Amino acid sequence: MSTAPGARILAAAPAATPSPATTAAATPALAPLNRFPRMMQEWLVNQVRAVESQQNQKRAALKTQADAEAYVASVRDRIRTCFGPEPAKTPLNARVTRTVERDTYRIENVIFESRPGLLVTGNLYLPLGRTGQMPGVIGVCGHSLNGKAADAYQSFAQGLARIGYVCFIIDPIGQGERFQYLAEGTLKSRFSPGVSEHIQSGNQQALVGEFLGAWFAWDGIRALDYLLTRPEVDPRQIGLTGNSGGGTQTTWICGLDPRFTMAAPACFVTTFRRNAENELPADTEQCPPAALALGLDHSDFLAAMAPKPVVIVAQEKDFFDVRGSMEAYERLKHLYALLGKPENIQLHIGSDYHGYSRENREAMYRFFNKVTGVSTVTSEPDLVIEKDETLWCTTSGQISELKPRTVSSLTAETAKQLAATRPRLTGPKLVEAVKSTLKLTVAALGTTAPEYRILRPSSGRKYPAKGSSTYAVETEPGIQALVTRLHDASLVSRPPQGGTRAILYVAHRSADAELRSEPLVAELVDAAVYACDVRGIGESQPDTCGADQFLKPYGSDYFLAAHAIMLDRPYLGQKVGDLLRVIAWLKAQGHQDIHLAGRGWGALAAAFAALLSPAVTQVTLKNALVSYELIATTEDYKWPYAALLPGVLKQFDLPDIYAALQDKKLENLEPWGAMDGMNT
Repeated sequence: MSTAPGARILAAAPAATPSPATTAAATPALAPLNRFPRMMQEWLVNQVRAVESQQNQKRAALKTQADAEAYVASVRDRIRTCFGPEPAKTPLNARVTRTVERDTYRIENVIFESRPGLLVTGNLYLPLGRTGQMPGVIGVCGHSLNGKAADAYQSFAQGLARIGYVCFIIDPIGQGERFQYLAEGTLKSRFSPGVSEHIQSGNQQALVGEFLGAWFAWDGIRALDYLLTRPEVDPRQIGLTGNSGGGTQTTWICGLDPRFTMAAPACFVTTFRRNAENELPADTEQCPPAALALGLDHSDFLAAMAPKPVVIVAQEKDFFDVRGSMEAYERLKHLYALLGKPENIQLHIGSDYHGYSRENREAMYRFFNKVTGVSTVTSEPDLVIEKDETLWCTTSGQISELKPRTVSSLTAETAKQLAATRPRLTGPKLVEAVKSTLKLTVAALGTTAPEYRILRPSSGRKYPAKGSSTYAVETEPGIQALVTRLHDASLVSRPPQGGTRAILYVAHRSADAELRSEPLVAELVDAAVYACDVRGIGESQPDTCGADQFLKPYGSDYFLAAHAIMLDRPYLGQKVGDLLRVIAWLKAQGHQDIHLAGRGWGALAAAFAALLSPAVTQVTLKNALVSYELIATTEDYKWPYAALLPGVLKQFDLPDIYAALQDKKLENLEPWGAMDGMNT
């Protein structure tokens, strides 16, 4: 391959350096260095605490009814900004596929379209022997494999029907009868239903600027549209309840649809700070884009409904921290008091673990009864739990038999439409679009030299040089990018000053490991050689969210990426910002001519940084992603959330970046496709 004068990157290690294959039997593999495993977690907690503190000051400043009304209007506006515009309402095409008669109620199994071709399955529980219109309730489910048929969920729907409510409970995307990723020749999900399906489709949606939580909420809103077509339902008394993931949906919908007159979110409402501090991951749909940047918290979605009646239902032993539930309640109590309706906000804390227990269902019944006056029942009636098959809206138990659209297929369609219609950006317009999409901070784009630490050396690292030194470059308060410089001799001082040219390698997973094993950086000559770990990998790979969780679907890398989106600072943008600050640091050491090389995840950050930095004069990428469109159109893609850029396909795609880098002697070696992004 070609190289610039004075630099050479070989495709194989020099003969004098034993390969890992020849030494593995004799020498145990070195564990990659990781001296900052808590860095990202502590940074995140500080960010979320700062947001909460600022918003708590604003809440405390509410002194009058007018203040409270203005606050409610503000959260409604911010929630709409967060969730984006509503799609057009299209025909529901609802149909009843089966009716089951019971002693005091009837179950109608219903299918409707929340979006064209996107089918929703639900059970409508109708009380029998009652005259006049009855209060209606939309039920939404938590992460049960069998969705609406799970014991706790059919229990609350049946219980409501037995005491006089019309309840319409629906399956969430990826659960019950709505699996999105069927294994070939089966009716089983090839991912774990629920969490894994949500993450797979939700992460992919981000590329086209969609948020899965908005799709869940829209299903609930369209379920209400159907419920209101029923003559049995009183439109003046419409409730909403759900537990866990259904508690999430309840909370979001409270902030989005003013037609609901009462709500009971269960086992979800806490605070974003408690979740962050407790290292509690959440599904993609539970992490709204820019929610934290907009100053929103769980309580604010309920505040959007104020002063309508709401009961927060929690559990003492829940992993959704009950302290946060109490904090949310106190905020709302203050707001409701200013609005003259303190009795309309309540908190019930059950004694059990996570789940819609009988105790908590009864708290919901009592609250709704107090609001509607429909019944004086205080305990749950005797129930008869139905078999799953009885509650199926389809013959097989999976909506796939009707050949519906899937979330992933709709994402692919949108990606292709965007590719066909968006203008091709070049030059300054592309640069500005990249800065905007990465959400780079002013500090990240600054030219001042960052502070740095000189770390004590770790011996025996077997780098392809006699000596090395490592520097922790402070890219923003609390964050260090770890930069290792190869030397002819060991140094525990600042880097040698001067020397115009430098080569900077951006690691895929670990600069320490890749300096030993990666052929791309096995031999670099005639220039200063540096290797970098941006935040969250290598020297700062987090050890949070449980043991050995880094790349699990619900693990620490995902956890940080999801929170980054809520902070409106995409994780990839943060990493590019680190790299730009490292380049500013290199310039301060005298290097004005930088050859930037990167592999895998590091190639993504390197490509963007190379476009944005005039100091980068040559670029070599290995295993760079071919395009984001390829991920958006591949159902079983394998790239981490941290590598995906929200909304990118509305603006540009990676081939636009690669075309712009031709002026910087780009070499793009062994590109990776949609299935390669989890390779080591």
